[in-house]
Amino acid sequence: MENLASDEVLRRFIEQIFIIDDVTLGDEKDGYIVRYRGRLRSEDSVSAYDRLSEELRSFNITPLFRKEDGRHVILLINGVISPKKSNPWINLLLFLLTFISVLITGAMYGTNNPFTGGVTGSIYSVIQNGWPFAVSMLAILGAHEFGHYLMGRHYGIHVTLPYFIPFPLSPFGTLGAFINMKESPRNRRQLLDIGLAGPLAGLVIAIPVLFIGLKLSKIDILQPDIPSGQMLSMEGNSLLYLFMKFLAFGKLLPAPASYGTMNPVLYWFMYFFTGQPYPAGGIDVMLHPVAWAGWAGMLVTALNLIPAGQLDGGHAVYVLLGKEKAQKLFPIILVILIALGFVWSGWWLWAAIIFFIGRIYAEPMDQITELDNKRKILAVIGIIVFLLVFTPVPLTLIG
Repeated sequence: MENLASDEVLRRFIEQIFIIDDVTLGDEKDGYIVRYRGRLRSEDSVSAYDRLSEELRSFNITPLFRKEDGRHVILLINGVISPKKSNPWINLLLFLLTFISVLITGAMYGTNNPFTGGVTGSIYSVIQNGWPFAVSMLAILGAHEFGHYLMGRHYGIHVTLPYFIPFPLSPFGTLGAFINMKESPRNRRQLLDIGLAGPLAGLVIAIPVLFIGLKLSKIDILQPDIPSGQMLSMEGNSLLYLFMKFLAFGKLLPAPASYGTMNPVLYWFMYFFTGQPYPAGGIDVMLHPVAWAGWAGMLVTALNLIPAGQLDGGHAVYVLLGKEKAQKLFPIILVILIALGFVWSGWWLWAAIIFFIGRIYAEPMDQITELDNKRKILAVIGIIVFLLVFTPVPLTLIG
C-alpha cells in the first residue's frame, strides 16, 4: 500500500461518516486499495465527502463515492491530483492570433475589398470594417468559456484559461475556444453548474448581439434565379433565431413570394428541417456582420448542448437521467445526426466525432450525491435551450 496509513487508521476515518457492512482489500488491478460497502451516517453526502477527502489528503489517498446494488460504496485509491500550472502566455498568444483572424473575417464581411491603399491603408480598413464582428464574436466565445472557468474556480477546481483557436479564411475566423479542466468535479451538482455555465453565459451575450445586429441589417429581395457559376449561402433557422427575426422585423423570414398551393405550416416545417424549398423572389434579412456573429454564437451554443458524451449537453443529460439512461439515448442522438446529414453534410462530421467521444461521460468523484430540485430545473432549462437554439440546417448553398 503506497501510503502512510494502516488499515486500522483508514477504517477509523471511514467509520466517522460511514456504517460499514463489509471491507474488501484491492490492488492495482482492481483500481482501488480498499473498498467499503454500507451506508453514509448522514444524508449530507457533500459534507461527508469533503471531510473525508481532506482527512485522507495527507496520506496521499483519494476517496471515491459510488453506488452499487442499492448500497453506498467508498473506494480509496492511491494518489491525489496535483495539477501543474499552465502557461498563460500560450492563452494570450492564441487569443491575439484568433483576434487577428476574426478581425480579417469581419473585414471581409464589412467591405468588398478591405485590402486596398497599401499596407497602412489595408490595416486601417481591416480594423475599421472588421472590429464590429470581431468584438461581437469574441465577446460571445469569451463569455462562454469564462462561464466555465469562473464556475470551476468557484468550486476550487483547477481549470485553465480559455484556449482560443484561430481559423483564418473561414466563415467565422475561428474554431471556437475551450478550457482544460485539470480535476474532476466533486459531484453531479458541480458538474452540471460548470457544464451549463458556459452555454448560458454565451447565450446571454449572443441574444443582445443578435438583436442589435438584426437592427443594423436590412431586408432585401432574394434573387428568383441564381446565375450560373454563382452560389448563394443562406443561414439556417432555429426557433429562437426565427423569433428574434420576428421581434426585429415583425415577420417570419425568409418570407417566400408566395406559398402557392402549399399550406404555410407545411412550408415552414419543410424549410426549417431541410432548408428547402428556396424562397425565390421572396424577402430575407441581409445580415450585418454583428448579426452574423450573434447567429454564430447561437450555433456554437447548440453544438455544445448536443446531449452526448462530454459536451455541455451531455453533462446535463448524464446528471439528470443517470449514466445508464444517457447511454441508451446515445444511439438515438447518433441516428438523428446521421439523418440530418442528408440535408447538411456537416452533421456527418459531428456524428463521427460523437461516435468516438460521445460514449464517455464525465465521472464525478462523489456519485452518491444526487441533484437537488434547483439543479434538476437547471438541467431541464439546459435541454429546453438546446431545443430553442438547435439549427437543423446551419447553412444552405443555393445555385
